[in-house]
Amino acid sequence: MRLSNVEHRAVDVERPGVEKQVSFLREDDIFLDHQATTPLDPRVLAAMLPYFGGRFGNPHSIGYARAEAARMAVEDARASVAALIGSPPGDVFFTSGATESCNIAIRGLFPQPGKHHAGRLIHSVIEHACVLGPARALADNGVEVVEVPVGEDGIVDLEAAEGAMRRGAGLVSVMMANNEIGTIQPVEEIASLCRLNGVPFHTDAAQAVGKLPVDVKALGVDLLSLSGHKLYGPQGIGALYCRPDLRRRLRSTAYGGGQEGGLRPGTLPLALCVGLGEACRIAAMELEAEAVRMARLRDRLLARLRVDMPDLEVNGCLDRRLPGNLNISLPGVDADALVLALGDVAVSTGSACASGALEPSHVLVALGLEPSRTTAAIRIGVGRFTTEAEIERAAVRIADVARALV
Repeated sequence: MRLSNVEHRAVDVERPGVEKQVSFLREDDIFLDHQATTPLDPRVLAAMLPYFGGRFGNPHSIGYARAEAARMAVEDARASVAALIGSPPGDVFFTSGATESCNIAIRGLFPQPGKHHAGRLIHSVIEHACVLGPARALADNGVEVVEVPVGEDGIVDLEAAEGAMRRGAGLVSVMMANNEIGTIQPVEEIASLCRLNGVPFHTDAAQAVGKLPVDVKALGVDLLSLSGHKLYGPQGIGALYCRPDLRRRLRSTAYGGGQEGGLRPGTLPLALCVGLGEACRIAAMELEAEAVRMARLRDRLLARLRVDMPDLEVNGCLDRRLPGNLNISLPGVDADALVLALGDVAVSTGSACASGALEPSHVLVALGLEPSRTTAAIRIGVGRFTTEAEIERAAVRIADVARALV
């Protein structure tokens, strides 16, 4: 995967007092783990670079031109983020990423920590750790947490979700697209059920924004979280959309100078905000064509792998899935060993947040898969800069290594 003239590989460097860093990436490495992160688009990097140098400024300062220019750059970026998700700019708040956005959305609708209280939080059983973590914290604080099951296709059981809502809740949180199996949830239907039952609805859309059409008003979501590094923007920046009338109820989880409407205090990272804005602007222009291309490459890879490994099994619904995502089990193959042996082809066994965990994927377990199938599962993520030649090479390499491991 070559990104224009921008170098995205480790290099040998020597600095006084610093041990020499050895390059460990080859020029022909193939990156197929785009659910973990995406490479920074060269156009995004070009937009950011001036703000690391002469265009520095504190967007929260007042009274002089440099600060005003910084503020305007932030607001331009906010407008681009808002445009991508169909929101007014004033309803978008910058954060450090989807994890912080989810924490604000979930913890912010419940009382202060340390005050044990009644309340209910409903979420799907296959949520990312950025939802499961704050849910556990709330459970420790007296909140009843209800997990809604999914079918073997990885889609939320709407009947079970509605049944849980009828008993009342302070919030429902269901991700828009799963980070491991790529399944796209019926967010619009869930949001409608939430409105009927008077429950606020949050969706972790980190995997969906920039890859799928997203319109918060058309979907009816009340809160939405997104992350820059999942849509070819920089790491360390994200955003939270919050419906205006719900904003009055949302409590900040941190305290400081009152920036971002008091929801996320602290000086905004100017260059990162600009980068996220540019990434969203590009996504808005290219999303439709890019989705078609990535789905075609993904399907080509699957067909090619099936030629050499006809017994492979696709995990989760193939029809309602992110265009670049593929999660497959290779019978008789230990997935961890496969990932390590591949080396020059970057795939994973699941969520990047759970790497190194000894437990099987909670997502695959929730599908009801046999243990032998969960331990044989790998996640493949096609991206914006993946080429047809890389797909062919990756298919051959995965099949060859898998056969050697059986």
